[in-house]
Amino acid sequence: RTGLFGSETCAGLRADGGAPRHPLKCRCDTMASQNLAAEPPMTEEEAARKAAKLAERQRRKEAEKAEKEAKKAAKGAGRGSQDAKVAEPIGLEPCSGTRDFYPDEMRFRNWLFGHFKEVARLCGFQEYDAPVLEHEVLYTRKAGEEITEQMYAFVDKGENRVTLRPEMTPSLARMVLAKGRSLLLPVKWFSIPQCWRYENTTRGRKREHYQWNMDIIGVEGITAEVELLAAITLFFRRVGLTSGDVGIKINSRKVMGAVMDSYGVPEEKFAPVCVVVDKLDKIGPDAVKEELLQKTGLNEELASKVIETLSARSIDDLVRMCGSADLPAIKELQKVFELAEHYGFADFLLFDASVVRGLAYYTGIVFECFDRQGVLRAIAGGGRYDKLLSLYGSPKEVPACGFGFGDCVILELLKEKNIYPDLPREVQFVVAAFNEDMRGPAMNVTRVLRESGHCVDLMPEPKKRVDAAFAYADRVGAQKIVFVAPDEYERGMVRVKDLRATEEGAKQLDILIGDLPDVEAKMNQLKLTS
Repeated sequence: RTGLFGSETCAGLRADGGAPRHPLKCRCDTMASQNLAAEPPMTEEEAARKAAKLAERQRRKEAEKAEKEAKKAAKGAGRGSQDAKVAEPIGLEPCSGTRDFYPDEMRFRNWLFGHFKEVARLCGFQEYDAPVLEHEVLYTRKAGEEITEQMYAFVDKGENRVTLRPEMTPSLARMVLAKGRSLLLPVKWFSIPQCWRYENTTRGRKREHYQWNMDIIGVEGITAEVELLAAITLFFRRVGLTSGDVGIKINSRKVMGAVMDSYGVPEEKFAPVCVVVDKLDKIGPDAVKEELLQKTGLNEELASKVIETLSARSIDDLVRMCGSADLPAIKELQKVFELAEHYGFADFLLFDASVVRGLAYYTGIVFECFDRQGVLRAIAGGGRYDKLLSLYGSPKEVPACGFGFGDCVILELLKEKNIYPDLPREVQFVVAAFNEDMRGPAMNVTRVLRESGHCVDLMPEPKKRVDAAFAYADRVGAQKIVFVAPDEYERGMVRVKDLRATEEGAKQLDILIGDLPDVEAKMNQLKLTS
């Protein structure tokens, strides 16, 4: 058929015009008759209304379907559907080169930081801090140090080039300059920042570490360096390390500069040469010589002389190399050893010409702490950096020196020397309620003890068996346990048991709640009378 229903052959009819294939009436005949009897075609307005109704009907169907699916999903989530897809497990290790600090590790970290802070306090230093996120430009220098290639640098959402700080000294310089003339010099500041460097991880080397920094700004003479060395050696002694365990290598960038100048090494190449030479312990003399040839442009003869200089074992050897003993830098270096004798730490010091430090901003005395057995990498290092603040906009040079002392190597060293501290968990009191009804009174006793400055662990749930309370107290490292029971509490008292006492008469005391702030004194008195 053709016309209103197109030119397709209708179902049930033969294309050649013959009789129908089945006796049922042709559907097209019915439709055609209905169409011939229909009303005239719809107007545009009527067609639009009909289309709108159809669209609305479709929208309602989709909404009902979405509602049913949502209810089904909620029902499945509520009963914990067994056929739900199990999420892939996440990695439980921290990112490569970083560390988690569980309570045991935190106790060591707090112990270590406590020594850092106490030494700084004893030496008259003030603590400061700065954001871990810094401007990248602070760390960009002309000498192309390795540190600039190790930064966790990126562009933030404000299109600023920033980095996680790889070291603290540039932040210190920024802060000092920000204060301007309102900051009276000299200043003695310290901090324990977390620093980030993307480097190969080895024993004692992580991609994040904490670093004890002590800096003196505004002192020209080497008394500043000697004061810093005194602080380091004081720390070593406090944690049980002697001059037989660790040493401090001393050198001078000024003296090395004079030697290089006598060899004909251009001044502008001195800082890049120091950056390469600093790798001597890591890559060896042959590789250092190769880098001197390739990266600094020194010729074969000069590169060989530089390597020879690094082998100098005394200040006298350097004097012979530079041809003069009257250089101020030589006298300055000798003065460090002389003052160390007066300060009482000369036994820690030794001269080493290979110590130049890898950062380009060092200008004078440089030093590096090391393990005398040679098992570990450098423990700490520092020196004078008089030109750093000028690099950031200071109109004149500001004398400055400081050191950085990482937390990773000292941890390994203490283990190596078998003097790693035993730092068990310590709780003064565990408060145990006799039953559920005594939970409130136990909380009251806990409050009284805590407000008087005692460390108290309130047992989370009352236990029917007394030995369960003792087991809990032993697990948390408690020294004493306080039982809050109905009979004693009605009399305004609690029973205190000393878990560390050896004398039988000194183990237990019933004490008034009002006397709990003085419970330690009363327990000690009990020991004396038992």
